[in-house]
Amino acid sequence: MNKQDSSRKRQAGFSLIELIIAMAITILITAVAGRLLAQSLNIRTRANEKVDALADAQRALNIMSREIAEAGFNLFDNGIVAADSVTEANGNSTIRIRSNLNRFNTTGNPWYPGGGVGSGPQNGIGPSSDDAGEDVKYFIYPAANTNLLARYDAYGGGSTVLANRLDGLHIHYFAQKVTYSTNSVDECDISSPSAAELTDRSLAKYVVIAVCVAQSEVGAKGSPGYQPKTKVLLVSDVALRNSNLSIY
Repeated sequence: MNKQDSSRKRQAGFSLIELIIAMAITILITAVAGRLLAQSLNIRTRANEKVDALADAQRALNIMSREIAEAGFNLFDNGIVAADSVTEANGNSTIRIRSNLNRFNTTGNPWYPGGGVGSGPQNGIGPSSDDAGEDVKYFIYPAANTNLLARYDAYGGGSTVLANRLDGLHIHYFAQKVTYSTNSVDECDISSPSAAELTDRSLAKYVVIAVCVAQSEVGAKGSPGYQPKTKVLLVSDVALRNSNLSIY
């Protein structure tokens, strides 16, 4: 073999088989990387949804707990309107509460039903706008692919959405503080309370609010990064401080 033939052999490129093998390896690596990336993005999407949904639900629970605790202020009952605090057809609870929050506020605009003197907003509930927050109703409102937790203020601006992506709202009424389990089968409500639940809401001194936060599916079943639908239960205990509760 002369020097020219040896030089040509050293300068030869990849063979066709070598190129095919290299391309196959590259495609395989790209497919694996794409699968991992899709899985990572789906997990991140689920995590972001969970954080947002739980934050909304927690804020809503805080608002509900604070206002329900004040129910019955300067009234002769616990402030729960039993006729409007019911369970609807889908199993979700609705609660309506009343309280004379501005009883000691003498700076509001007076209104005089029948011309009577001294019948300002602080001496009753409504119809003055000064009575915002004194007649409030919480309920679940169904929307496209989700449920909304809404707050309706009869004298303070109408309805407001407090949280979305809910699966359920369950409110339980008791005569005293109770303990309970959150290990129910569907993880959407409390179970096994230590005392019997009241059927007459007007006698309640202790309320347990259970909110179920639903997370929708992410991706298609069997695809990379698929995340199934899940539910998270949030619970808040509320003592009705204006009902002379003696057991905390």
